[in-house]
Amino acid sequence: MASGGGTVASLWTEVNRCGQNGDFTRAIKAVNKILHEVKEDVTALHCKIVCLLQNGSFKEALNVMNTYSKILGSDLIVFEKAYCEYRLNRVESALKTIEGVSEQTDKLKELYGQVLYRMERYDECKAVYTDLIRNSQDEYEEERKTNLSAVVAAMSTWEKASLDDLGLSETTYELSYNAACTLIGQGQLTEAMNKLQEAEELCRVSLSEDSDITEEDIESELAVIHSQMAYVMQLQGRTEVALQLYNQVIKLKPSDVGLLAVTANNIITINKDQNVFDSKKKVKLTNADGVEYKLAKKQLQAIEFNKALLAMYTNQADQCRKLSSGLQSQNPGHPRPVLIQVAQLCREKQHSKAIELLQCFADQHPESASGIKLTMAQLYLTQGHVTKACDILRSIDDFKHKQGMISALVTMYNHEEDIDSAMDVFSQAIQHYQSEQPGSSIHLALVREAANFKLKYGRKKEAISDLEQLWKQNTNDIHTLAQLISAYSLVDQDKAKSLSKHLPSPESMSFNVDVDELENSHGANYVRKKAAKVPGDNLPKEQGQGDVKKKRKKKKGKLPKNYDPTGNPDQERWLPMRERTYYRGRKKGKKKEQVGKGTQGATSGAASDLDASKTANSPPTSPRPGSAQASASTSAPAASNVVPPRQQKPATAGPGARKKAPQKKKRGGKGGW
Repeated sequence: MASGGGTVASLWTEVNRCGQNGDFTRAIKAVNKILHEVKEDVTALHCKIVCLLQNGSFKEALNVMNTYSKILGSDLIVFEKAYCEYRLNRVESALKTIEGVSEQTDKLKELYGQVLYRMERYDECKAVYTDLIRNSQDEYEEERKTNLSAVVAAMSTWEKASLDDLGLSETTYELSYNAACTLIGQGQLTEAMNKLQEAEELCRVSLSEDSDITEEDIESELAVIHSQMAYVMQLQGRTEVALQLYNQVIKLKPSDVGLLAVTANNIITINKDQNVFDSKKKVKLTNADGVEYKLAKKQLQAIEFNKALLAMYTNQADQCRKLSSGLQSQNPGHPRPVLIQVAQLCREKQHSKAIELLQCFADQHPESASGIKLTMAQLYLTQGHVTKACDILRSIDDFKHKQGMISALVTMYNHEEDIDSAMDVFSQAIQHYQSEQPGSSIHLALVREAANFKLKYGRKKEAISDLEQLWKQNTNDIHTLAQLISAYSLVDQDKAKSLSKHLPSPESMSFNVDVDELENSHGANYVRKKAAKVPGDNLPKEQGQGDVKKKRKKKKGKLPKNYDPTGNPDQERWLPMRERTYYRGRKKGKKKEQVGKGTQGATSGAASDLDASKTANSPPTSPRPGSAQASASTSAPAASNVVPPRQQKPATAGPGARKKAPQKKKRGGKGGW
């Protein structure tokens, strides 16, 4: 018995020494020996559970706790059990374990805050950390403030909540980074970039003080800050610089799978439908193990949406439909999966089926119907159904009375020449603002636009009521009064005369403007030049001395050299020679009589005897214009002289076809050509 007690004591000494040295593997061996000697020792079991937690063996530790639950009790190991469940991503079980305790210790509250943060219950998490900071005084105050700032940043980013300043001092780069995330959620991008730069500087300074940390370790720690900087640049439209910074983060290969997934997803959003091969490589990083436990639900949702869009851009229609259908089942009220399916149908030219899908979703989810109906109107417009698009737009109650919607409806109805429907849009909008915001700037602007529209299309009587309403609101508006008088002048001239009395007098409307100075000013389109005074111009002119304009003599037109005033002019002289009726083609030139040419023994004198044109009695080949013979023979009516169509020249060969020049044939004989 004494020897056994000494053995157990020495084992406990070894357990203590191993725990202080951080060698928990040897400590577990020593604890197992103790449990072999003294079974069901509560202290030994507790030490074994702690050593397993330190080694990361959470499943084995949880098995030990479940096996000896009756011996250990629930209150003794509640923290260890909840921590194991939290590390094994059994967040609901961890929450149930913590809430089952009657009184929570500080370390249990710390774990409770972590569990609430993982479950995205940010309001409760904020209350837990605020209570811990207020009621705790130890060396972990800075870590608690960092966690609280992370909760505030998450609320600002995912819930768009406006929070009061908690007065957290930004003494570390983690606090500065979280403050920058809060500013991003609030849309203050420039201020967020400044905070990120401060966080980068603090990180470099704090890590460079440790001699064991290399430059690669510092760059790896800065990766999350650089990725957030790139995100801010992307939101600012500086996509090229953001893409370079994203790729630098990817090349570092950080150990945080959540950071890699977010960075790869943002690169995919920049690529869009371009560089799809790079996007297909990057999408693999979003499928790493454990990503779903590192990111928020909205981040995971955005990644899945982008996967479906990438499948659409890469023409993987079945994959796109599969992903979008899964997203719709997971988020039945979210419109984006339906819009992705509609986009895929439009790529397949199935517009009618896409409109049916949108209409079905709008009927099932009226809270999201506004955006869906806008998409339906766009599809109708692409098909040319303007009236149907207008009907869809007028059914959207949220946008029906917006100025932009009214302008779009009036423009489309005007395009369809449906003036009555356009005026009905104006009247409904005026009635709405008459009851909700009477006399407001929007109300009066709509009345004025309606009056101008009616005057443009000749609806004088209907425009008069609108103009009278405007003039009653401001009787000093001369422009409205002038329009009203102009409209009444076409309907009731007596009323127009009575209203014209309210116009100001011409004297009161004069602005004492020096016309000469205005015309000679810089930028005038026309400057009147004053003629220089000549001495003697002011002298009185003698009687009978007036300015007489000299008449120009008309020059006689030149006649042709062969002009015959007694002969009749040619009736076809205005036509080209080839189009005249008596044109017989161009005669070939006479061959000159040359000695030594032709066949041997032939004489050139016989050729002239055979030429019939040289005989005295041969008649001319065609009558000449103006001669008696020509006038007697032209008995056909003038209408028969139809101008024949001119033939086009054949097209020349293009640059790809080359014509071969004819070659000279070599004559037979001795030398020469």
